Amino acid sequence: MKQALIAFALLAAPAAAAEDPHKLALAAGYKAAFLCSGRWNAGQDVASITRDDLAVPYPEYQAAVTALPATIDEASRTVSVNFANNMPPRIAVWRPLLGCAQLPPGAGPDAAAALPRLVPGLTAPDLAATDAMAWPLGDAGAVQPLKKRKARAALDEVVATAFASERTTAVIVLKDGKIIAERYRADWTMHTPQRTWSVAKSLTTTLVGRAVQKGLVDVNQPAPVPQWQGAGDPRAAISWNQLLRMNSGLWTAGPGNRTDEVYVGGALVAQTAATMPLEHAPGSHFNYSNNDIMLAGMALSRTLAKDGGRHAALAFPFTELLWPLGMTRTTPETDWQGDFVLSSQVWMTARDLARLALVYQNGGKSGLGPGG
Repeated sequence: MKQALIAFALLAAPAAAAEDPHKLALAAGYKAAFLCSGRWNAGQDVASITRDDLAVPYPEYQAAVTALPATIDEASRTVSVNFANNMPPRIAVWRPLLGCAQLPPGAGPDAAAALPRLVPGLTAPDLAATDAMAWPLGDAGAVQPLKKRKARAALDEVVATAFASERTTAVIVLKDGKIIAERYRADWTMHTPQRTWSVAKSLTTTLVGRAVQKGLVDVNQPAPVPQWQGAGDPRAAISWNQLLRMNSGLWTAGPGNRTDEVYVGGALVAQTAATMPLEHAPGSHFNYSNNDIMLAGMALSRTLAKDGGRHAALAFPFTELLWPLGMTRTTPETDWQGDFVLSSQVWMTARDLARLALVYQNGGKSGLGPGG
């Protein structure tokens, strides 16, 4: 891509002008977020992102996402999307390792400088060197095809069936710690990250588990959510365990509560999930909830920052879990104040997800040998 600045609009912006302004703002944030993450987390071009990620799972946003004009600035790694003549554009900003964050509504490009970032002292592993290492730390020796011809043919048929949908991008099958089947769509490779959506919740629980291993967290104790510490607030009793099991008792807007304001609206985890009132007694009612998982991630950030500062909280996923497991192409994204949005906003390759699966298959160890 030679030019540093790209502007495009699939339809004229006025076509969406009559729509609800809040819906337009969320649609603009969606387009900015997905173009930003797809471009610089996954290295995809605009055509691929438009085909795969701008086909919105929420029908009420689709027309606006298609219509609103976006500007991609390759030099500053920002995407801005105009949605109204009387409001600034929605802007998403990419940062090394931390991926894209949505600036708050109304913020201009100058606000990007204040986004939390990892200090230069924390540098990503050399990908060529790590890729050459033995699986699962690297990619060498990862694949071990089934020896029996009939079994291999039957497995190939199952994988082919998965690719009957053009939406399928990657399939990996593991056996005894090795990859026995692997296939990617024509324009994807084993090193192409993609958004995990709710699979990110498994990463959240694993990060908390790592903090437990290090003696930093007791999951049976109340989660340290600052907004709940006022006198007489019953939410202060909600434990880490209850958040991770999604039975905090907090009110949500239905099962799997939509969290558009955080994901694509520029709101903070602390502004949204932490403000919900109790609907049930903690531990008494299960409700599939993005908020509970986001709050567990926020509580972990607060715990880590208490002793090591914000940088320690930002670095923890990389230094304590991802990189030691060989997950060198996984990008957990944050809100604009630096809280990880760990219920969904994580980009990961299929092989990195397989590495995480091996941790569980091996009883919490990486599969690298005793103590690994």
